[in-house]
Amino acid sequence: MRDRTDLTAAAWRKSSYSNADGGNCVEVADGFPGVVPVRDSKRPEGPAVVFGASAWAAFVQDVR
Repeated sequence: MRDRTDLTAAAWRKSSYSNADGGNCVEVADGFPGVVPVRDSKRPEGPAVVFGASAWAAFVQDVR
């Protein structure tokens, strides 16, 4: 089993591509060495997915 990242103190920030209506939004939390937590901003109480930092960087690069 993998270690779980404690996200209780996470400071989430919304994607700069989010619109004013709140549609299609993701939030990420900074300050977690080696990983990037991601969640759906429309369901902040819901689960988060934690990506390895290099995998997240590759994803962001590919979508640009």
